[in-house]
Amino acid sequence: MQEPVGCRDNKMGRIGNRPYWILNFSILVRAGHQVGAAVFLAAFLLDVQLPSFYLIIVFGSGIALFLAEWMRHRQICRELSGMSTFVKLLLIGAAYHGFLSASITVLLAFILASIGAHAPKMVRHRLLF
Repeated sequence: MQEPVGCRDNKMGRIGNRPYWILNFSILVRAGHQVGAAVFLAAFLLDVQLPSFYLIIVFGSGIALFLAEWMRHRQICRELSGMSTFVKLLLIGAAYHGFLSASITVLLAFILASIGAHAPKMVRHRLLF
């Protein structure tokens, strides 16, 4: 099978081994993360109190997903996916502490996370530096 044009030019991060059960487990964790993120986003958009249970779900599952992804992509902090996660956390922190408009900033972080998570692998895991 022939490589798509331009794929040889992409600098991809190192790939490590990840047990198959962690991949399967991360699918379940991702479902929980999406529920927590949806409630987190809704709380900011509707200006209601966020139940702390969902805050624990969204941050706990986010850490678990990042670690599971790091097992496979050892240079994730240098890749687009890792940098988008870092920017997302900065945006959420700025919104939470009142530096930026909460509803707009959390929505922007949610959109950034969606784009970063669904970009093609050759884009998502491309080394930025």
